[in-house]
Amino acid sequence: MTHPTELPDRAQTIVDVLVDAFADLMAADADAFRTKFRKMAADPFAFYRGSACLFYADMATLEDRWCDERTSRVWIQGDLHAENFGTYMDGAGRIVFDVNDFDEAYLGHVSWDLRRFAASFALMCWRKALADDVIGDLLRVYLGAYLDQVAAFTRSDTDRDFALLQQNTHGAVHQVILETATRTRQGLLNRMTVVEDYQRRFADRPGNRRLEDDERERVLAALDRYRETVPGGPHRHEVAYDVKDVVGTGGFGIGSAGLPAYNVLLEGYDQALENDVVLSIKQGNVAAPSRIVEDREIAEYFEHEGHRTAVSQRALQAHASQFLGYTEIDGVGFVVAELSPYELDLDWEDLTEPDDLRPVLVQLGQATAKLHCVGDADSDHSLVPFQMEEAITAMIGDRRDEFIDDLVQFAHDYARKTQEDHRLFVDAFRAGAIPGIRSS
Repeated sequence: MTHPTELPDRAQTIVDVLVDAFADLMAADADAFRTKFRKMAADPFAFYRGSACLFYADMATLEDRWCDERTSRVWIQGDLHAENFGTYMDGAGRIVFDVNDFDEAYLGHVSWDLRRFAASFALMCWRKALADDVIGDLLRVYLGAYLDQVAAFTRSDTDRDFALLQQNTHGAVHQVILETATRTRQGLLNRMTVVEDYQRRFADRPGNRRLEDDERERVLAALDRYRETVPGGPHRHEVAYDVKDVVGTGGFGIGSAGLPAYNVLLEGYDQALENDVVLSIKQGNVAAPSRIVEDREIAEYFEHEGHRTAVSQRALQAHASQFLGYTEIDGVGFVVAELSPYELDLDWEDLTEPDDLRPVLVQLGQATAKLHCVGDADSDHSLVPFQMEEAITAMIGDRRDEFIDDLVQFAHDYARKTQEDHRLFVDAFRAGAIPGIRSS
């Protein structure tokens, strides 16, 4: 049996930040967090993905040269690492390549998203054994494409219409859009449900939990409240929200360990069984950037974390899904979204050579620029009352090369720091130094 030992200062900081961020969830489901921490132990990139709270603790002490009064208070994705890009079907029925995770979205420094992505890409490329100068060149492609797209938005009013689609993409991004188009609602339903006596229900499988009557009633009441938060039509398809089945589920990923969640099966666009719709009702978690943003107006704008997640996604996506909304269960905020068959993450595994990565980085830079510039004065909120593209352009001015060089150097430095942090985390976890979480 291992016993906690005195940790090096940085290791103790890592443990303290993780405990501060996740203490309540760890207490509620220690097994889920032990699994999360084992996944984080796999390699530095996995650790980085699961420790956004540590990144922001470090950002709180970083003197950020790349922000001013406006660009320090903009919509950010909050966890912009390399594996948070992929496809979705937007409210207009288009398959779009974009950022596809908004659990950590908030308002903060525009450079935080860029720094977080750049360091994650450096870590990913280290796994591919690419040299530092190659990584730097690729990051310059990303940052250059980002700034070019921001500049393009200053010359037009198309930021809300701009999208990476089948007809204007290429390479691996184009391929993932094509693959998404082959997916079907029937395929998703076949994976998640069964049909018995001509009625569809969720399959009884590990991870699904049947609800007692009182819990089911609370979930159904929450679903009624959610319907009041969904923007009015016209929608491409209307559903009656007739519930066929409800199950409890676990968290949805390395960042969602311990979060209560439910899946709801709805009658679809008509009475044919292949059109049924699956909704996810997932408890919202505290956004990592919000831990270091000291702005009461921002904090008080959101009713709860489910509201914050839904509002943030609507701000950052020009045409969000018709099903995106929020609700409460037992006074706790939940975000509600469709589990869509038309979502597919960009697969980095076969992207091993710089020539394959370069066009991908161009398109990721464009997607990031659209993300930042769409959530500004043209959106249906009051938190960013100015044009983001103009604010970014004014902040950087004639320092474009300096800006790019500075963020590339940050990526190298923070990636190396994360590699050491990963080792310290694994040692602390193995030694039983994370309170409430057994390593074995």
